[in-house]
Amino acid sequence: MFLDHLAVAGETLEEASDHIEQALGVRLQDGGKHEKFGTYNRLLGLRDGLYLEAIAIDPDAPNPQRARWFDLDRFSGSPRLTNWICQVPDIEASLTVFPDGVGQPIDLNRGALRWRMAVPPNGRLPFDNLFPALIQWLGDLHPAQMLQDSGCQLQRLIVCHPDALDLAKGLGALDYVIFDSGPAALRAEIETPHGLRVLE
Repeated sequence: MFLDHLAVAGETLEEASDHIEQALGVRLQDGGKHEKFGTYNRLLGLRDGLYLEAIAIDPDAPNPQRARWFDLDRFSGSPRLTNWICQVPDIEASLTVFPDGVGQPIDLNRGALRWRMAVPPNGRLPFDNLFPALIQWLGDLHPAQMLQDSGCQLQRLIVCHPDALDLAKGLGALDYVIFDSGPAALRAEIETPHGLRVLE
């Protein structure tokens, strides 16, 4: 398992995108729509094969008749970094070793991209939605390969939660990821062309 990308949610896609662009001083690229969840996104390529995703409910999409991923049905307030997503080679096998509530695999696609994502029935991941969402990419194509180099590089992701030690123990060591016992929140430190910036 290793870090794949980070998600910044907003009440609107414009708000989520603006939050990233103002924090990092770089522009996002157009992403696309996720028909099964009624959401859409914009993307920012990071170095080392990582990327950032601004995501929100698509107001023009029909109700998906299921809980949206990343707990977006209950999202409100200012845009913020809400989720981190980890890539696994076999999502079915990974789900056998993680706690209940991580979700069941759902087959997804957008354009030429194909993947499977574990989504909880209620949309909310364990540890107050701070357990990483699990993704398995199908085929060789990955979004990071399709994005321009923004000149940004993740230095570290800080996962804060009162039970951070339990979370860290269950996940093991992960590149870039630091666990901190504090109020539930995510914070990313990113080196940009304009210097080190913090995204929360």
